[in-house]
Amino acid sequence: MKTETIAMVLVGGKGSRLRPITEKKAKPAVTFGGKYRLVDFVLSNLANAMINTVGIITQYEPHSLMDYIGLGSSWDLDVSEGGVHFLTPYTDIDGEKWQKGTAHAIRQHLHFVRTHDPKYVLVLSGDHIYKMDYRELIRTHEKKGSDFTIGIFTPDDSLSRYGVLTVDKDGFVERFEEKPKDPAGDYASMGIYLFNRDILEKILADGLDEDFDFGNDIIPKALAEGYSIAAHTFKGYFRDVGTIESLYDANMDLIDHPEQLMLNDYRNLPVYTRSSNLSPHHVISKGGIVDVLVSDGCMIEGNVKRSVLSGNVIVKKNAAVEASLLFEGVVVGEDAHVKNAIVLEDTVILPGTELVFDTPTVIDNKKLWALGGGRDA
Repeated sequence: MKTETIAMVLVGGKGSRLRPITEKKAKPAVTFGGKYRLVDFVLSNLANAMINTVGIITQYEPHSLMDYIGLGSSWDLDVSEGGVHFLTPYTDIDGEKWQKGTAHAIRQHLHFVRTHDPKYVLVLSGDHIYKMDYRELIRTHEKKGSDFTIGIFTPDDSLSRYGVLTVDKDGFVERFEEKPKDPAGDYASMGIYLFNRDILEKILADGLDEDFDFGNDIIPKALAEGYSIAAHTFKGYFRDVGTIESLYDANMDLIDHPEQLMLNDYRNLPVYTRSSNLSPHHVISKGGIVDVLVSDGCMIEGNVKRSVLSGNVIVKKNAAVEASLLFEGVVVGEDAHVKNAIVLEDTVILPGTELVFDTPTVIDNKKLWALGGGRDA
């Protein structure tokens, strides 16, 4: 079956810097903005660009993510020719096919690419927050006539967190360094790559059997061998939420700077998510509810300020929640005080408990039990 562009979405990483949030789920399944999951952004971008043949490459704790995505109907990706395909580790005559890096993961599933026989292969990560029209990336690629194209941006945090590029006057990559201590370039890679299908197969065929990544190995090797690599500059909001702090800060951006990501804009690149079929939220409190994102199913009797509440959260009478993220099913008991916390799913905070932190701190039932401020998980 021939199609112009297929997408390969990498969702198999452990997200170790997000523990304990990712102890039992893949990073792309992590809650964001109350009602969303991280993976919603890449799936919505694909739907908006009308790219509906999608290989989702899983490995670490895939079950909740696979259950959440299902056939892809929430993102209009459940089409008869194409659709969502979960590409899991497997065993063949040559042994086990475990993934040893981003590029290695794609190579393990080249059979999926060959089955659909595309002109282009779009390689994406399932855990970044951004709204992009991939058709613009494809137009840049075609205009430049490059072997492959990288999405780039100018970060407002340390360049050393990213792959750093220098770009010539014609828009081609001259130099690339993965997470350099002393960055020489001005642009960061978004981890978004569009390949001519034949070029992707050729580059991956030359890769080693040991660990190899696009950033550490493929891009430097391609530059050294003279492949033409174009750069597509993205000027919108982009966040790689690889740490507790960055996940917290990105959620707070929705409150402090809603104009950046524009989640409320349903006409220009809307973000879709799986419906939870919950009742409307109910604010009973006569106190302060200020700068709060409140999801369906919530009941609020206490005071909440500058926080994000996921579905079915209960904040009881005289409780106070400040600068916190409350995931689905959290209960905050009467007279409890929560500040600078990320409270995980189904955590119950007993009445009168003080959870006030100087920096974002992850709380669950297990930690509360150890602190003496909750019930056993």
